[in-house]
Parts: sequence; C-alpha cells; structure tokens
Amino acid sequence: MPPSSPPAGPHPVRVSLVALPDAVVSTLAGLFDVMNGAAMMGVVPPGTPPPFAVEVVGEAAGPLLLASGVPFEVGRAIGAIDATDIVIVPSLLLPAQGWQQGRYPQLVAWLRAMHERGALLCSACSGIFLIAETGLFDGRDATVHFGYARSFAAAYPAVPIHPERVLVIAGEREELISSGASMSWHDLALYLVARYAGATVAQSLARMFALQWHQDGLAPYIVFEGRADHGDGEIEGAQQWLKANFAVANPVEAVIRQSRLAERTFKRRFASATGLTPIAYVQRLRIEDAKRRLERTEASVDEISWRVGYEDPAFFRRLFRRVTGLAPSAYRRRFRIPDYARGEAVGGARRLSR
Repeated sequence: MPPSSPPAGPHPVRVSLVALPDAVVSTLAGLFDVMNGAAMMGVVPPGTPPPFAVEVVGEAAGPLLLASGVPFEVGRAIGAIDATDIVIVPSLLLPAQGWQQGRYPQLVAWLRAMHERGALLCSACSGIFLIAETGLFDGRDATVHFGYARSFAAAYPAVPIHPERVLVIAGEREELISSGASMSWHDLALYLVARYAGATVAQSLARMFALQWHQDGLAPYIVFEGRADHGDGEIEGAQQWLKANFAVANPVEAVIRQSRLAERTFKRRFASATGLTPIAYVQRLRIEDAKRRLERTEASVDEISWRVGYEDPAFFRRLFRRVTGLAPSAYRRRFRIPDYARGEAVGGARRLSR
C-alpha cells in the first residue's frame, strides 16, 4: 500500500507539534522552523500556498515551561483539534528513574484518535516513549536515542528497537515514523518535506539550513558500554579485567584462566550477562579505544591497530567498518575536532588555528 498522502487540493498539510513539560526546546523549535522553512525562506514560488501549516499543540493552550526551563507558547489545546495530518512528538528529557507511563492519558488518547483518523504519528529521539503508550508500535520496528535504548526496551518490550538506525518507517500506511538520537530530527523533517512537498523542496531546505542526512546511520556515534546490571559478580570481575587488558594477546583465554569457571560455563554466563560473546566484547572494547585514538591523536591507522591489539591492520579496518559503519579514516575526518577549534590558550583566551 502506498504511503498516506495529504488531502487533495490547495490546503497545506496540517502538522501538530506536541509540547509537553518533558519536551526539549531545541528539537521542538527546530522542527517548527524547518517544517515552516519553505514558506519562511521563499522556497516555494510567490503565490503558491505553503506546503505545511505547523502549530504547537498541547493539553492546554498558553505558556508551557519545557524541560530545558524555557517557556514555550502552546497555540492550541488538543481538545480543540478533531483532525490533523502529521503529529510529531519531539525529544523528551527523561528523569534518572526513567519514563513514567500513565502521566499523559489525554495526550495518549488523542494520539490514538488522530491515528485512527489517518494522521502520521512521528517521534523525534525519545519522543517515542510517549507514542509507544498508545500500543500502536507493538510489534512494529522503531528507533530511539541509543542512550535510552535499554530503558525503552524495559518499558516497552513489545516494540523492536533499533537505536543504530536514523529513521524507521513502519505501519501499513507507513504512518508510524521514528527518528533516532538527538539531531536525527533533521532526517525526520527532511523526510516529511520530501514526502509531501517533493525532493526539490527538501534539498533546498537542507542547503539553506545546512542540514545533512545521516546516511551512515548512528552506529558511529554510539559509545560502547558493557552491561553492568546483570548481577553476576564473576562476570563483572571479568569485564573489569578486560576493560584494563583488552589489548593483550589472547585476552579471552587469559580472563578465563583467571576465573573460577570452566571455559564453556564462563562463555555461557558471559554471553547471558552481557549479551555478547567474550570475543565480541573484546572487539567492541578495542574498537572503542581505537575511536578515541582516531579522534584525539595523530597516530596512523596501522599504529592504532597495533595499540589496541591487532597485528593485522587489514583485519582491523574490516572490523572497524563492520562495527561503526565507517572506515577508520572516514571516522577520523568526521569526529576529530577541527583545527579552528583546537587553538592553544594564550593569556586566558583561545588562539584559534588559521
């Protein structure tokens, strides 16, 4: 079935940006500006109706203090909205104890109602936590900020989550859309513009706002941290040893010798506790250290390969690409601090490289 489309005719596509106290102002305001960009920046010809009519909606109209501590004006209460074409829930700031379900029953019911009446439901980053309460994503693939992936999986085990993916489009009408970590809301906005206003308008907005599609996915951004909440003391000790000694020759054999377990038992318990085999765990530790060296040093890729424990640089390059989605040299170009931001402090000020 083809993707759902806006109603035929000259009327713009109605976009409802949901504001709630947990929302992050940067995502909410950024989505508002980009979705309005075609009209604001003269991308469409004069006299042409703007492709989108964007409004900020919430449980009540009026000023709302967002999670960032910034007040934001809610234009219309959801109780006054019978239908819309696109609903977007922006990034949410989760408390330390995680997302607390059941706090916004009115919003959840409204999201269900809008979906039943044909609207797309979209989440930016952690906005999926609210939409998932509708149950509409159960059994449907989705993405979320990788920093919240474990919390989301615990809260919504029926939703397959893919934090390494930038944008996931699901549903029979391709009407359930989630974007991943932080600034991947750019991809969501550009996708919606391309879907409803055309690729040319999306490309123009990308140039004007200097937005980039995250075409390599989000794997390069994910920092590996081994699970430590499993409660297996023997395996936790092994993890600590590997963290300090991953570059030695044959680290898996060495850590097994130090344990009080038989090899098969150790490997079974390690995989059960961490979700990775011992050798895969070592590989992730090595690649993570290599990423830091690529970001912060001038060392060659061959030297970094040797430093993290690989004598075969070709194997290291293949493994690095498989884990991060980028070749080591491409990773360095993307994540290294640029020269103009690496000036030395002189007399209490920064002297920038020219």
